[in-house]
Amino acid sequence: MITKRIVLHFPVEMIEKPITCSLAKEYNLDFTILRAFITLWEEGLMVLELRGEEKDYEEGMEYLTKTGVRVQPLSDSIIYNKSRCTQCGACANLCPTGALSLEPSTKVVSFNPDKCIACEFCIKTCPPRAMEVNFDGRYKILS
Repeated sequence: MITKRIVLHFPVEMIEKPITCSLAKEYNLDFTILRAFITLWEEGLMVLELRGEEKDYEEGMEYLTKTGVRVQPLSDSIIYNKSRCTQCGACANLCPTGALSLEPSTKVVSFNPDKCIACEFCIKTCPPRAMEVNFDGRYKILS
């Protein structure tokens, strides 16, 4: 069993198609929608966590590609700028998944992109703006 977090980019003509239902019914993948939005006349964007057997996951990804949905790993969309970080720990206190944490002995902020769900709490909290969410250059979200 594997778990992966991905970003789906839907062309405008695919926005009303039951893509996630197909992943569940035809490819036996469980999914959690972490966030979703549509830009008017452009595309839809959905951040998903998928769980299932590796073979089913690979077949599901092939299905998405054939239908015209672009797929990217969520970890490619989250940027932690270590050089801007002042190690204040404000982000770690609010991170609901523990993707950002403060090392107990060193008091240094560490970031685990595999735990991140792109909730953006860290962006709103970080005084020097060391965190960034950038979904393939189209949606640069900074507070």
